[in-house]
Amino acid sequence: MKYLFCHRNFPAQFRHIIYELSKNKKNEIVFITGTKNNYELKSVKKYTYSLKRHIPKDCHRYLSYMEDFIIHGQAAAELAISLKHQGFKPDIIYSHSWGNSLFLKEVFPGTPQLSYCEWYFNPTGADIGFRGEKLNINDYAALKCKCAPLLMDLVYCDRGICPTNWQKMQFPKEFQNKIEVIHDGVDTEFFTPDKEAIFKVPDKDVVLSANDEVITYATRGMEPHRGFPEFIQIIDSLLKTRPNLNVIIAGQDRVCYGKKPAGTTYKKMMLEKYSLDMSRVHFTGLLPLNEYKKILQISSAHVYLTYPFVLSWSLLDAMSAGACVIASNTAPVQEVIENNANGYLVDFYDVDGFVSKINEVLDNKDKQENIRMNARKSIVEKYDLKEALKKQIAFLNSLV
Repeated sequence: MKYLFCHRNFPAQFRHIIYELSKNKKNEIVFITGTKNNYELKSVKKYTYSLKRHIPKDCHRYLSYMEDFIIHGQAAAELAISLKHQGFKPDIIYSHSWGNSLFLKEVFPGTPQLSYCEWYFNPTGADIGFRGEKLNINDYAALKCKCAPLLMDLVYCDRGICPTNWQKMQFPKEFQNKIEVIHDGVDTEFFTPDKEAIFKVPDKDVVLSANDEVITYATRGMEPHRGFPEFIQIIDSLLKTRPNLNVIIAGQDRVCYGKKPAGTTYKKMMLEKYSLDMSRVHFTGLLPLNEYKKILQISSAHVYLTYPFVLSWSLLDAMSAGACVIASNTAPVQEVIENNANGYLVDFYDVDGFVSKINEVLDNKDKQENIRMNARKSIVEKYDLKEALKKQIAFLNSLV
């Protein structure tokens, strides 16, 4: 089989599936991406496109997202044409719905295309307006246009795939029967509980284990979408009353989703607002995978907050590693966590509620074993990587 993958990043959500497909030496795997990095995967031919232009300053603000999609789509299509001239013709296209796949059907007419449908921008009921902000007519118009290229992908792809039911429900009802729900999968053989794990904090003479009192928080970016401001408020209260508490915050000081604050970052804002004991608060930055696993394994309480938005891999990783998770009671989380069964749910904005529940967990660490065991069990049963890959590959091949 000849597979063509397309994503702005590499390898992104497709890391596991392309690795699995590459085990069959008869498969030819080509990956078109807009990311220039040194990451390579054996038996995968990576081709990187370059943008011919950027969004012009005078672009109508309603159309900036569309312009961005078209710029990436054109660059990816030109690269695909070059591959076609070299004799490559895929049996199937698997692309992330993020612009660069817009014109692949025109390059390879008749080739089935599976679109990874991660998110649709709804003006109500999800992340937009979650903090109570009001939208005006211009905001609604811009959102409507922002969804246009996503709808183009939905129209022209043969089928769509989505990681969770809640994310699928964000797409228009007219297209939902076109989308199959199959999660990317969690490597439950890697993310396993280990009570003997030890984590050495980078650049500090601090070594922590499961015997210590440790709160963990993991995120790509420190931003409101992932409850970073609320988390800082939570630990500010806890640090004052728990002298032995350590807090590990893994992630980068950037914004991945939502608007960036003017002239500063959310990390700087929150550290200026709250005087935390930085000898016990450890910002690690992005961690190597094995070190990231260790913080989940030693965690006394793993805190996860999110707007009603794309569900983070970190939540499922933590549960697979047997962490006791205290999470926001928002729609995507409710699909995974049953309150008091495999984790705990607290209202997103209830800082005092989070503090109370975390104190309860820390004061009764020995009583959380069932929660931890059930957390892992639920991930193994519903999100195991091997089973997810079987479903993904079977679905992908069924389109050929």
